[in-house]
Amino acid sequence: MKEAIRQRALELGFDDCRFTTATPPASAHHFQRWLATQQQGEMTWLERNAPKRINPQLVLPGAQSIIVLAISYHSTTPPAAPHTLPSGEIARYACFTDYHDLLAERLKSLTAAVNAQGGQSTRCLWYVDTGPILERDFAQRAGLGFVGKHTNMISRQLGNWVLLAEILTTLKLPPDAPEQNRCGNCTRCITACPTCAITAPFQLDARRYISYLTIELKGAIPVEFRPFVGRRIYGCDDCLAICPWNRFAREGSLMKPHARADQAAPDLIELLKLDDAGFKARFAGTPMLRTKRRGFLRNVCVALGNTGDKSSLPALRRAATDSEPLIAEHALWALKQIQQRLECNPGMTSPPCS
Repeated sequence: MKEAIRQRALELGFDDCRFTTATPPASAHHFQRWLATQQQGEMTWLERNAPKRINPQLVLPGAQSIIVLAISYHSTTPPAAPHTLPSGEIARYACFTDYHDLLAERLKSLTAAVNAQGGQSTRCLWYVDTGPILERDFAQRAGLGFVGKHTNMISRQLGNWVLLAEILTTLKLPPDAPEQNRCGNCTRCITACPTCAITAPFQLDARRYISYLTIELKGAIPVEFRPFVGRRIYGCDDCLAICPWNRFAREGSLMKPHARADQAAPDLIELLKLDDAGFKARFAGTPMLRTKRRGFLRNVCVALGNTGDKSSLPALRRAATDSEPLIAEHALWALKQIQQRLECNPGMTSPPCS
């Protein structure tokens, strides 16, 4: 029964499929301590549904097993070089069609296969980064990979470029052996973090994390962190990209056909011209819609403030009069940064090396 489910998962395009029990993870106290120190920032839903994340029985009463699935978004295509004009950087996973949409139908099909194995009394719930479950803890206990010092999942077969999905089921399935941490003495991810958000091995302060600042944070990006955002406009991959386990990364067949070439090194000045309709059209079907126009153009302004030159000033002056105060405030900050650089070097037509 278990191998039939695993085989069906691979047929559907998942890159790995492992099994664990639905008992609370022994590592849950780390999550509770993290919440107690308020390092989740404005992600209040994490605290609100914390009991469910820890105990799958509160999510699916009678749950016996959790099927954990991995999807590789590694790409063998070389990353696009930045344009001569100021260009942005987008986290690798967002350079595809929204994975929530891509995986939903496949998870439905796999859930149907699980139900068929268990019979009419079997109940299942599936999630793809959307439900109250400590997915990385369960993934490690299922043997899919291990949680690295950067707090992300690392697979020995797939590297760091991994998305996770889960099926909770009342069907009792033999668990796979858990994986152990294999970071050793390596601290490259900690050193690579631009904002020192990885405060110690396995400890992440989301309030300093560029992915949080550019995606989850709804208000102004704290001024002290803006210079470290660089040209990133949606997420940050630095701690993932530096990991030595990526030498084993392999391209997954599921995500590859859905790569979005238009997401690579986009022109920041062009992005700043987007109105609400233009923003929705430009990023339709991608995770980028999550930030809405106000949050996204806030990020674009910061990136221009860090990397822009004289050519950026007209667009930023227009943005400084935007009807959305969040955009206008960040545009004014960006103008000040560029003007200060120009005063130091009046002949500058491109940003200084950092």
